[in-house]
Amino acid sequence: MSESPQGAGASGTSDAELRRAPKVLLHDHLDGGLRPQTIIELADDSGYYALPATDASALGTWFRDSADSGSLPRYLETFDHTLAVMQTREGLFRVASECAQDLAADGVVYAESRYAPEQHLGHGLTLEGVVEAVNAGLRDGEAKAKAVGHRIQVTSLLTAMRHAAKSTEIAELAIRYRDEGVSGFDIAGAEAGYPPTRHLDAFEYLRRENFHFTIHAGEAFGLPSIWEAIQWCGADRLGHGVRIVDDITIDGSPFAEWVEGHRDDAGALTSLELDRVRLGRLAAYVRDKRIPLEMCPSSNLQTSAALSIALHPITLLRRLRFRVTLNTDNRLMSDTSMTKEAALLRDHAGWSLEDLRWVTINAMKSAFIPFDERLAVIDGVIKPGYADLGYAAPPIA
Repeated sequence: MSESPQGAGASGTSDAELRRAPKVLLHDHLDGGLRPQTIIELADDSGYYALPATDASALGTWFRDSADSGSLPRYLETFDHTLAVMQTREGLFRVASECAQDLAADGVVYAESRYAPEQHLGHGLTLEGVVEAVNAGLRDGEAKAKAVGHRIQVTSLLTAMRHAAKSTEIAELAIRYRDEGVSGFDIAGAEAGYPPTRHLDAFEYLRRENFHFTIHAGEAFGLPSIWEAIQWCGADRLGHGVRIVDDITIDGSPFAEWVEGHRDDAGALTSLELDRVRLGRLAAYVRDKRIPLEMCPSSNLQTSAALSIALHPITLLRRLRFRVTLNTDNRLMSDTSMTKEAALLRDHAGWSLEDLRWVTINAMKSAFIPFDERLAVIDGVIKPGYADLGYAAPPIA
């Protein structure tokens, strides 16, 4: 595999080909991916009158512009409106079904959709009722996608909110539904002031139950958040993890300082000689242990976790062979899709079909489903799909 993102097809891969390419999505929030028209209709059904717009196009623009603030707390405020219309079984079922259908239409073949059950109890649902409604909706969406020729498997991650005290209860809920479509656990919310070690009881319980979990870390907060998530909590993956570059230097300068000095050079990270890069102990550990990074370029720009798509750390980390994966985070708030994320990296960071295939296989290797199922998707779906697009993997030496 070439270390450079400037591989075959770097300038010749069309949007249509990117959409056809099999994709795997590990970091996508259910409450961050609603269709604007669905929000309007569910708000009308439930008597929610606080929407900032009642035209689908205007509402979609409002979400994108409000999220594009450079502040993670302000970004999170946009969820007040989506959560407001996800408080009934009918609303959750519809949103989950449309999530699966929309991802499948975008060429996603496997996805993990995360949500916090504790945020959907406002109209009398129980935690179990929330999970069962979402599970039923995902199965409905998978079936509808299959009926129009798009095969997808969607599992869910149950999320506990960092500022709340329900993490052990949500972990127990995830275990209860582990054989019914729930594949993992997560904690989310503002990082500053809410370290992952506040939830150690939940993580220790999950490890005793041999269950998978990821932790939002290294997005708005830096290396201490990543270190705690891995070394204290035992996270299988890092949600975002973009701030791992705080433990990387280039020509002896911190990554952020070096990038700031090259902010007008869009090709700085693709042309950089890798012998000028040094990893600190934590960064080296993350790479050595093959800890997956759930990276979300567009979202990181909105929350000021990255300077630009061209200079987003994902390109350097990919070249350094970290186990990076490409994700959407919140499709509504970022007005994005997996195809759009891939196109942005193609257009601004020189990514090729080879790069997309590489991160897709990385993601499938890192999915929270059994090994044989992951291997079946890689060998039976992903590799043939890229072969159909004309990409042939180089022979193993």
